[in-house]
Amino acid sequence: MTTPLSTPPLAPKTVQLLKTFGITTQAELKSCGAVKAFLLLKAGGLSVTRSTLWQLAALIKDTVPQALNEVEKQSLLKALQLHPPVDIFPLQSEMEAFMHEALAQAQLAAAKGEIPVGALVVHQGKIISAAHNNCISHHNISHHAEIQALAEAGKILQNYRLDGCDVYVTLEPCSMCASALIQARVRRVIYGAAEPKTGAAGSIIDLFSDRRLNTHTSVMGGILSEDCTNILQAFFNKKRNYR
Repeated sequence: MTTPLSTPPLAPKTVQLLKTFGITTQAELKSCGAVKAFLLLKAGGLSVTRSTLWQLAALIKDTVPQALNEVEKQSLLKALQLHPPVDIFPLQSEMEAFMHEALAQAQLAAAKGEIPVGALVVHQGKIISAAHNNCISHHNISHHAEIQALAEAGKILQNYRLDGCDVYVTLEPCSMCASALIQARVRRVIYGAAEPKTGAAGSIIDLFSDRRLNTHTSVMGGILSEDCTNILQAFFNKKRNYR
């Protein structure tokens, strides 16, 4: 299964684009999965058809597309329908740079005695809004960093739908914020630390992958996760020591 992907059976553009995703061998294709690889190709702008999906699935099985039976094909189509949104994320360095800006917002929250979570909305490579938790100072449980950043971005773009925007947040969104992000139809959510108690991007539930909600948002976690975790731990340690 370490056999390199090649032409044939795949088209040259398919092989080239898969390589940019780090998928260069049958083993790497198997690890990714035929459906996700298909969706990555689509997100990368390649015109793909069902035959491409059959080719990817056949390669994983080390066979030819003609060997796939109708049950296998229908299973692939069903998996395609149910798969969480897939997108191509920015370079690691770019995501980390934006997460540093979100961390600066979290520091502002900590200085005010708010749980230190920061968020920002990026549109066409530029920050258009940034916010931090203000639930205590605003006497409003809905004033999480993400909600406020979305509201400000909506005013700037004059649209409550933020298609094409990315949201960076230092902590995995809760169910309230995840729902708002989905409703806003942001393109991608990039978060730092996982939230094992209330996280709604996979830790407790995954609203972003629930296709019943007509989701449009891809999610990636773990960007500067240690820094994002440290600021939270320092905040709560200080509160415990104060008590």
